[in-house]
Amino acid sequence: MGPAAFDEMNGDGTLCRPAYGLIKSWLEQTAPEYLKRRQEEAEFLFRRVGITFAVYGDAEAEERIIPFDIVPRVLTSTEWGTLSKGLTQRVTALNRFLADVYGKGEIIRAGVIPEDLVWRNPSFRPEMIGVKLPSDIYVQIAGIDVIRTDDKDFYVLEDNARTPSGVSYMLENRDVMMRLFPDLFAEARIHPVENYPDELLATLRSLAPASAPGEPTVALLTPGSFNSAYYEHSFLADRLGIELVEGRDLFVKDAVVYMRTTEGPKRVDVIYRRIDDDFLDPLVFRPDSALGVPGLVSAYRAGNVTLANAIGTGVADDKAMYTYMPDIVRFYLGEEPILKNVPTWRCREPDSLKYVLDHLPELVVKEVQGSGGYGMLVGPKATRAQIDDFAAKLRADPDNFIAQPTLALSTSPTFVGEGIAPRHVDLRPFVLSGSDKVRIVPGGLTRVALKEGSLVVNSSQGGGTKDTWIVEDPA
Repeated sequence: MGPAAFDEMNGDGTLCRPAYGLIKSWLEQTAPEYLKRRQEEAEFLFRRVGITFAVYGDAEAEERIIPFDIVPRVLTSTEWGTLSKGLTQRVTALNRFLADVYGKGEIIRAGVIPEDLVWRNPSFRPEMIGVKLPSDIYVQIAGIDVIRTDDKDFYVLEDNARTPSGVSYMLENRDVMMRLFPDLFAEARIHPVENYPDELLATLRSLAPASAPGEPTVALLTPGSFNSAYYEHSFLADRLGIELVEGRDLFVKDAVVYMRTTEGPKRVDVIYRRIDDDFLDPLVFRPDSALGVPGLVSAYRAGNVTLANAIGTGVADDKAMYTYMPDIVRFYLGEEPILKNVPTWRCREPDSLKYVLDHLPELVVKEVQGSGGYGMLVGPKATRAQIDDFAAKLRADPDNFIAQPTLALSTSPTFVGEGIAPRHVDLRPFVLSGSDKVRIVPGGLTRVALKEGSLVVNSSQGGGTKDTWIVEDPA
């Protein structure tokens, strides 16, 4: 048994927390049959707009609707204020770190980060060494996964600095909630998220190359309709009012990127790319890539186009580098981290490896490059055979793993068909870094583990989503 989870509505179980007063009253006065009908209406709306995702490796390989829960998750503006400051601090440090490791490498020379964690990292891109980016911003769009363990403490679980997804669900969740429950929105002072596309576009334009003529042209580069996140790509391009392009729609001439249009070639200044580094340019990375644009990296290195996010940001967000984030914040900003890291054992260190092997039934073990909830061991839920199998993997390749205690993710009230029950949640806020400022719309995507007792919130493994409400503090 793990530690008891903090419940975001009922706290320690004796009193309703003030931020949830409206939600608790609404749930007490609403019949389960009504909630069930609303839940079905929400699913109908999501199907009608076509908001689906696919799971790679799924034998059925069918497009699915990500489950949505109609009970919102609530945070106060004071709680959000602390989170927002911590997120700004963390992403600022991430950008300083990337500019340094592809520049002077001061943090490595100072001995704060082991050099092999950078140079031998599969996501480190030597092609980026010495490349000067506008305002030294590498991570224009970050998704920082945060969990809560009590009424005060938030922990960062993971930094997503490559192509974080999920923001379309944040926006669609809010649209659906406002259609289904207008009375709740009339009663509560809920901070808006609808301005996210405007904030994203302003961020991207602020980082256009100096050579961009007039108002910068921005495009979203997608791998195509077969990609699991294609809905989000088309959704965002539509909301931003920019072109959704594939690699074949672009070409490079004289180190400048152009888009094919019915009116002739049009220069592109900023590319919000949703393609992994490996597939961006077959002349530099994978030569068999049919998704990218030949010559794109030459235009990038010449400073004639901005890529968001930059090439090579993956070196900053693997689970080994995560363990150094508190040191990275202190090194570049001279400040104590506002947001905590989950205590983590680096299995590459002999003493830590010994501890982890001795306590596997109590710990969560993750691959350094893993994602989506795959390749991990949840010790308290694992069988003896699974633990023995993971122990063998750890002994064979300890550098590839980290381990963490089984934290009790907070729970939030969730409609589960027959009524309301607590389910574990996390939160992915989206942090936008431009040349002028950092922008964060209040809230983010709350992910919920719909299976009773489950701590895995990933949609590919049965997780769902909720609308996230940031509300004014109760008087």
